[in-house]
Amino acid sequence: MSVASESTKSVPAKRKLLVKPHLIQDKIFFGIARAAAVGAAAIVFLILAYLLYMSGDLIVAQGPAFIFGDQWSAADPEHLMFQIGPMLWGSLLIAVNGILLAVPMAIAAAYFIEFLANGRVAKIATTVVDLLAAIPSIVIGLWGLGVLTPVASHWATLLHQYLGFLPVFANDSGSFVGSPFVAGWIVAVMIVPIITSVTREIFSQLDKDVINAATALGSSRSTTFFQVILPTSSGGITGGVLLGLGRALGETVAIYFVLNLSFQINWVDVVESRGGSIASMIVAFFGAASPVEVKALMAAGLVLFIITLLINWLAAVIVAKAQPWRK
Repeated sequence: MSVASESTKSVPAKRKLLVKPHLIQDKIFFGIARAAAVGAAAIVFLILAYLLYMSGDLIVAQGPAFIFGDQWSAADPEHLMFQIGPMLWGSLLIAVNGILLAVPMAIAAAYFIEFLANGRVAKIATTVVDLLAAIPSIVIGLWGLGVLTPVASHWATLLHQYLGFLPVFANDSGSFVGSPFVAGWIVAVMIVPIITSVTREIFSQLDKDVINAATALGSSRSTTFFQVILPTSSGGITGGVLLGLGRALGETVAIYFVLNLSFQINWVDVVESRGGSIASMIVAFFGAASPVEVKALMAAGLVLFIITLLINWLAAVIVAKAQPWRK
C-alpha cells in the first residue's frame, strides 16, 4: 500500500541554480572583476600590436637571418645588419642553467615547508621566500656583481679544473667572470621563489591519506617523496618550472650587471666569459641607438615577448590540469 502510494507521487521538476548577481554589491564586484580580466588581456594585445607596428617592416627586411644570424651592425646605413641569434641562444642557455640550479632548491624548500617544518617555522620560511620574490632585480644584480660573482667564478674555476674535459666546462680564455654560469646563478636566485610557491601549493593539495599509507607500510621519507609525492605532483611542478623559465628569459638588469655580452655565439661553454641575453642587449644598446636600431631592438623585444608569452601560457595550462578538483 505504501509502495503504491509512493510510486504515484509526482516527481518535482528539476530546479535551475542561478548565479546571476541580484545585489548591487554583487553587480559592482562582477563588473570590476570582468573589467580587470578584459583589461589585462587588452594590455597584452596592445603591447603585441605596438611591437609589431614598430618592428614589422624591419623583421620582413631582415628575414629569417634576424633570428638565426650573428651580425649586428648599424654603422653603415647601406648595409644594416640586425641579427639576434647569439642573444637568443644565450637567453635560452642562461635560463636553462638557472632552471637546473633553481629546481632542486625550490623543491627542497617546498618539501621542508609543507612536510617537515612546524607551523611557526613554516610561516616564517614562507614569508622569507615571498620576500625574496619581492626584491627588485637591480638590487639582486648589484648583490650578484659585488658578492656572488667572485664566489661563482671560483666555483666555475673548480669545474673547469676537474671537469674541463667536458665541453660544457671548457674555458679557453682563462677568465670566468661574466660567464653564463654566473648569470645562471643570479637567475636561479630570482626564480626560486616562483617555483617554490607553485610547488608548495601543489604539495598542500596532495591526498594526505596516500602519504600516510605509504609511511604506514614502512616507507622512509625519501622513498615516500620519490615514489609517492614527486610522481603525483610532477605536473604542477612542471608548470611552476615553466613559469620560472618565463621569468628567467625576460630578466634584464640583473643579468646586465654580471654577464659579458658578446655576439660571438657561445653554444654550451657555460663557464666561458662571454654570453648573450636579449633583454640585457636591449638595455645596453637602447640609450645610444639610432631610429633604425631602435626598431631592431623593438623586434628583438617582440621575439622575446612571444616566447615568454607562449611559455607562460603553457605553464598555466599545466598547472590548471594538475589541480585535483579539475580532473
